[in-house]
Amino acid sequence: VQLQAFGGGLVQAGASLRLSCAASKRTSSNNAMGWFRQGPGKEREFVATISWSGVSTDYADSVKGRFTISRDNAENTLFLQMNRLKPEDTGVYYCAVSLSSATTRTTTRYRYWGQGTKVTVSS
Repeated sequence: VQLQAFGGGLVQAGASLRLSCAASKRTSSNNAMGWFRQGPGKEREFVATISWSGVSTDYADSVKGRFTISRDNAENTLFLQMNRLKPEDTGVYYCAVSLSSATTRTTTRYRYWGQGTKVTVSS
């Protein structure tokens, strides 16, 4: 499975962006998906995850209430709606496919990774 994330860009604080992640094909099992990010000089961190059904979601505390993860299984696409962006949201955002159908924050539980899309939020 190949993943391609897009939708990043340079925006001012308070603006919104919508990231998309297109999968080349559906996996053989019903997998959860997630978004991670890596800021300048920082380690990759969890942002949000969504179960296969879309019923269960989980967010990092730093984005809860501002970001919304969703998916369209018919189109093999994952989304991340980011509102009220802050400078600390700056980073490269990666989408990933989990090994299981349940949500997880654990990086090592994700099998496939996209190449990342860069988000820069200016103050």
